[in-house]
Amino acid sequence: MDQSFMKEKNILPLVLSMSLPMVISMAVNSLYNIIDSYFVAKVSEQAITALAIVFPIQNLINAIAIGFGVGLNAVIAYYSGANDPHRASKAATQGVLLSLIHGLILMAVCIAGMPFFLKNFSSNQEMIKLALIYANRAFLFSPVIHLGLAYEKIFQAAGQMKVSMFSMMCGCLANIILDPFLIFGIGVFPAMGIAGAAYATGIGQCISLIVYLLIYAFRPSSIKVSRSYAAFDPEIIRKMYSVGIAAALTLALPSLLISMLNRLLAGFSEKYVLVLGVYYKLQTFIYLTANGIIQGIRPLMGYNFGAKEYGRVRKIYKTALILNSGIMLFGTLLCWIIPGQLIGLFTSSPETIEIGIHALHIISLGFVPSACSITCSGALEGLGKGGQSLILSLLRNAAVILPAAYLFSRFAGANGVWYAFCFTELIAAGVSVLIYRRLPLE
Repeated sequence: MDQSFMKEKNILPLVLSMSLPMVISMAVNSLYNIIDSYFVAKVSEQAITALAIVFPIQNLINAIAIGFGVGLNAVIAYYSGANDPHRASKAATQGVLLSLIHGLILMAVCIAGMPFFLKNFSSNQEMIKLALIYANRAFLFSPVIHLGLAYEKIFQAAGQMKVSMFSMMCGCLANIILDPFLIFGIGVFPAMGIAGAAYATGIGQCISLIVYLLIYAFRPSSIKVSRSYAAFDPEIIRKMYSVGIAAALTLALPSLLISMLNRLLAGFSEKYVLVLGVYYKLQTFIYLTANGIIQGIRPLMGYNFGAKEYGRVRKIYKTALILNSGIMLFGTLLCWIIPGQLIGLFTSSPETIEIGIHALHIISLGFVPSACSITCSGALEGLGKGGQSLILSLLRNAAVILPAAYLFSRFAGANGVWYAFCFTELIAAGVSVLIYRRLPLE
């Protein structure tokens, strides 16, 4: 497969052609997240709160899968740009094997540790029971998640973004269709409640992986996954982990953040914990869509960096920044125009809806500034600069927001937590500009 279009095609059409399939698939994925939570909310408010408590661990599993996939993607794209298909195929093969190992380890550890985790966040035994029912089933699919993400990043590194879009959409649509059947028991399906939501999610993930494997088997690619490349290469593995660990930490930090904020908000009321969980479901529609742009530019940045086309690297970054700023502006308008309707998808409690409206108004003020840090972070990962990307993530998800949330909550109560979000995004935006301007891309 000829990948020279990555350094020859005009920038805007190139970024759009690479990003739009991922934007569409990310939008469908975020829609699935919202619909999945909508159906669970119909079971009970306790059920949706249980999902909010489990979410950080689910996010951790996905973060490690995606993070290592980002490292895999960056290494494959770099070697492809440097015209070294042999090493690109070695990276792909070894990345798949390591992803499977990661998935198996996380499945065992997370299932075993979940009871201890839940005791730190709730004394409500019914809520803990619901959370365990969901988690013990959802975590069984961890190896599938990791293998699916590995193949997704392999196809993306080869510029085959439509394959990722199609595979992800197949899984998400299957999940959306199965949710009501398995949760409420329609036709021949038994009513499984919150367990049905976990099984629907897992089946959707299996379908995505199967589609990737079928496409790989029947459509030849220049990047091979083969037993002949399976012998571990220390240099390639080091490169994958140098980017992958930083990217995984970047993506995993929100898990720590949400857990810490849940504990802080629980001191005011469990309704604030529910609102935070609902916010993270809703914001996926905005941030996952922006992430589609990031996934589109990562292989472009890596390929052109490997080909020493530094001028194109800067133009790709600026184009992505403009597109992401537009997405974030759209998200801000939604949170101000229809906040009640958005929160009302997950609860009918007037008090919870009022809390949620106020939270969306405040948090959304940081959306547009966040375009700077998320675009810069994705660009740095594409360039193999995982350390700098991690600095931005630490600012957004720990070093600034956690102290700010604690301090602001002393003066403004639970609302201080919401103010901490937009304050943090302003700080991270300024730092991201400084980091990117100092990169040697001349």
